[in-house]
Amino acid sequence: MRLHRLIAILLLVESRGRMKAAALAEALETSVRSIYRDIDVLAESGIPLVTTTGPNGGISLMEGYTVNLRRLHGEEVVQLFLTGMGMPAGGSGETGLLLRNALLKLEASLPAPYQQDIRTAQSRFLFDDTPWWSEQVAVPYLETLRAAVWRGRRIEVQYRKVNGELSHRKLHPYGLVIKQGAWYLAAYCEGAEAIRTFKCERFAAVSLIEGTYTIPEHFSLQEYWKEGELAFINASKAREIYPVVIRTPAYYQEIINGLEVLNTETDGEFQLITVNMYDYESACERVLPLLVQAEIVGPAELREFIGRQARYWNKMYC
Repeated sequence: MRLHRLIAILLLVESRGRMKAAALAEALETSVRSIYRDIDVLAESGIPLVTTTGPNGGISLMEGYTVNLRRLHGEEVVQLFLTGMGMPAGGSGETGLLLRNALLKLEASLPAPYQQDIRTAQSRFLFDDTPWWSEQVAVPYLETLRAAVWRGRRIEVQYRKVNGELSHRKLHPYGLVIKQGAWYLAAYCEGAEAIRTFKCERFAAVSLIEGTYTIPEHFSLQEYWKEGELAFINASKAREIYPVVIRTPAYYQEIINGLEVLNTETDGEFQLITVNMYDYESACERVLPLLVQAEIVGPAELREFIGRQARYWNKMYC
């Protein structure tokens, strides 16, 4: 974490010119004492940081000195910022290259011991965000969407509804939100004449078109998402509901962990739990591990799938 703070201090101080230690501590979620220790480390490595007191005082770089932040292109700085928020667009392609270039330029400005720390960390730690049992959902137009949001450009899209139907829309992108690994676009839809939320993986085509737009001054992405989240979730459930009835011993409650429970009924020593598995394909993937402790009561098509799977296993092992 200290290495991250050193990079962040350099970025913040050079981009803002001067910052008080308390403001740095608040921004980096650490103590003022830790900030001053980090400043000492940077100063001892030869980076001329100056600390001044008074109302207009703070921590700054010696006049005329740069830590090469100006060598970073705008897109690289944006990508570093998004990654710091936990919103990387991906580790490959154009975005991955921008991020790697930005980090390489910053590494050259760090004290020598920390450059070695980076090389060691790169060789000993691997971040793999792909799930075990299914491939990560691709978002092929994420870079185009990000560019549209950043530059305030209108877009023309084809959006795939839950039933597979494609709709054609012209949108004014207001912002991108990532929630539990899924990307969402908040945008004004010209056809609906209202702000809508779109799941980015469902875009079948996205292209920038002529014309710009202005986001209303009163619009706040954070407030829009917070206020509309419950309604959005409920609307999504209504559109994407596939109830599966599970029969299991009443004492066995662990089975509902991680499941969206719609209803629970008592059946003697057993319980009938109705859960939402969103669609048939998803249910086929998620239901098999439950069979050790539960019977799938319905729907019929899912029981037929389980029957076929059981016959396949019987043929394989008996």
